[in-house]
Amino acid sequence: MRIYEKIRDIDRRLIFLLIALAVSLPIIFQISFPEITTPMVKKVFDQIDSMPAGSKVLLAFDYDPASEPELQPMANSLLRHLALRRCKLYFITLWPVGQNMIEDTIKNVLLPEFGEYTYGVDYVNLGFKSGNEGVIKVVQTNLRKLYTTDGRGTAIDKIQMLKDVKSLASMALIVNVSAGYPGLKEWIQYGSDPVGLAIVGGCTAVQAPLLYPYYPNQLIGFMGGIKGAAEYDEILRKNYGDQISQRYKNGLQSWLSTEVGKLRASYTGEQLQQRIAEAQEKYKQKLDSEKKELYLGLFRMGPQAIAHLVIMLLIVTGNVTFFIDRRRRKKKTVSSPPAFLRKQEAGPSE
Repeated sequence: MRIYEKIRDIDRRLIFLLIALAVSLPIIFQISFPEITTPMVKKVFDQIDSMPAGSKVLLAFDYDPASEPELQPMANSLLRHLALRRCKLYFITLWPVGQNMIEDTIKNVLLPEFGEYTYGVDYVNLGFKSGNEGVIKVVQTNLRKLYTTDGRGTAIDKIQMLKDVKSLASMALIVNVSAGYPGLKEWIQYGSDPVGLAIVGGCTAVQAPLLYPYYPNQLIGFMGGIKGAAEYDEILRKNYGDQISQRYKNGLQSWLSTEVGKLRASYTGEQLQQRIAEAQEKYKQKLDSEKKELYLGLFRMGPQAIAHLVIMLLIVTGNVTFFIDRRRRKKKTVSSPPAFLRKQEAGPSE
């Protein structure tokens, strides 16, 4: 059997195995590639990077765990960048489970890396309100009419950073990360555009084409899918890589010290030493995973890039074998006379 015939008739299970390896190996070995930041993503970075310290920013996280793999990387990077600029952060969500996504992001990014941020002074979580774009219409003119407490049940009047906030006009910027409806499109139509407020954000790859018409006039810039998140990670690393790395290490060191203190209060003797060793091992693992933890977009783009290359290679190979096979069949047909001619050459049958 010729080589092209072996490729043409390859068992589809081998193709599935090849794709599985293309996805799993980059994850295991933490393979990533440098990204070139597109103008659309760079404008998001430039807008946030130009924010003076103390600027009020509304962070709307409108997504759920189903879209977390695609959107959490950009949410993490946006939060880091805003915190590095010392902005006042006002979290809000129009999705029921968005409240959990906000709390997880605060717990995993803001608190460990930016210990100087204090709740009620530097950041606040307004939580979830039902009503979709109706909520945006209300807060556009009167935020206190709808939000009498924050997401934790504390009265608005008792929160320092909300005393002078009356509506969206009190904000300097809207940052939205969305997986669909309601999301970035609704924040543009009913929030930023009527008020004349700047807005940037990120969305899933399938949602991105719906937002292109708003860029760059109504929407300053945005990230589309994991590719956009990877591009933002790249420019953030180039400009703030050392600061981000140092904050991450300081946060881990603080966690280890706190954990050891808790263990000393609960265990003694050999059991204490064992628990401390486990905590130190966990600390080392997190330290070794710095690249993955800090630049999740770049980390998740690696497997996707390699898988895409493998798929393109399979498509090209399949087409090449198809054309070779068709060409050989044509040659065989031309070299072999039709059946009725072969019958005439053989003469009449007896």
